[in-house]
Amino acid sequence: MLPPLIVDEALARGILWIAITDHNASANIEAVIQAAKGTQLTVTPGMEVQTHEEIHSLCLFDTIDQIQAFQQVVDANLPALDNKPDFFGEQLIVDETGEFVAREGRLLLNSITLSIRETWEKVRALGGLLIPAHIDRKAFGMIANLGLLPIDTPIEALEISRHISPEEARAKYPQIGTLPLIKSGDVHRLEEFLGANELQVESPRIAELRKALLQSEGRSMTILETGPAQ
Repeated sequence: MLPPLIVDEALARGILWIAITDHNASANIEAVIQAAKGTQLTVTPGMEVQTHEEIHSLCLFDTIDQIQAFQQVVDANLPALDNKPDFFGEQLIVDETGEFVAREGRLLLNSITLSIRETWEKVRALGGLLIPAHIDRKAFGMIANLGLLPIDTPIEALEISRHISPEEARAKYPQIGTLPLIKSGDVHRLEEFLGANELQVESPRIAELRKALLQSEGRSMTILETGPAQ
């Protein structure tokens, strides 16, 4: 997906806040931020990390400096394997117009060597928020891989996929208890934009997102039955 098209699609669907969370990578975030300049869209730096347990987790930050610092952590713990474009596909880095800049030569599909607990510690130390992703999925979901929530990791929220409602998730996975839930599209194509989370916050920042998840200080978050008009 090209940065200008990401911005246009989000705005066309009435979405004003997105996070860019590529798999173990962050090189294209700045391009999307630049493409969104002058629009109403806020772009939060993030990453979908695959931990040692093969759990996908969304790691969200406020600034490029934070995500770049976290990228260094990921790079230091990512197996040193080269990508095979003919087999795994290209890993391209582009500018804000979508023009080619470079190829990422490392294979980004692997798990890093850090556990979910260790990854949470690194994210938290940098001021970020870690949310285990698509917990209802068999592939790379926390419930499928662990069967439970890790008691040594203070998980603040969980993500469910587009294929399940919050009520269904809580009934099917009672171990999640009353933890806040968000719903995301795991977007790999423009048509997969979801826009299911409606937030009442003072500003699009991680601290405000935390308050919304907790329904505290007048902030709130609601998962819509359907996203904005498709």
